Amino acid sequence: QVQLVESGGGLVQAGGSLRLSCTASGSIFSINVMAWYRQAPGKQREMVAAVNSRGSTNYADSVKGRFTISRDNAKNTVYMQMSSLRPEDTAVYYCNALIATVAEPTRYFEVWGQGTLVTVSS
Repeated sequence: QVQLVESGGGLVQAGGSLRLSCTASGSIFSINVMAWYRQAPGKQREMVAAVNSRGSTNYADSVKGRFTISRDNAKNTVYMQMSSLRPEDTAVYYCNALIATVAEPTRYFEVWGQGTLVTVSS
């Protein structure tokens, strides 16, 4: 059994910063991509940022230059530093990862965290 646990959400004023963290635990063999998605009220879930096991990153255009994703492979943890936050960044942020387990080391499963709410006030 593998799970992702997020932390770091909360309420912040526009222009402020927050740092999200997500740690994977369980019978992990390896982790490929780790990513952050978000879902605002009434909208579809969208990819915000992703980082692969070699550290290559990808960002949604709406957050480029404001958000930074990083990971600590030794801790099975992904972070996202969010700066210059805007009210439109308000959403539930979900951690996502492709994880191979000890039981099936050649197959990657998509795992989701429970989500953490980020609210940006104007």
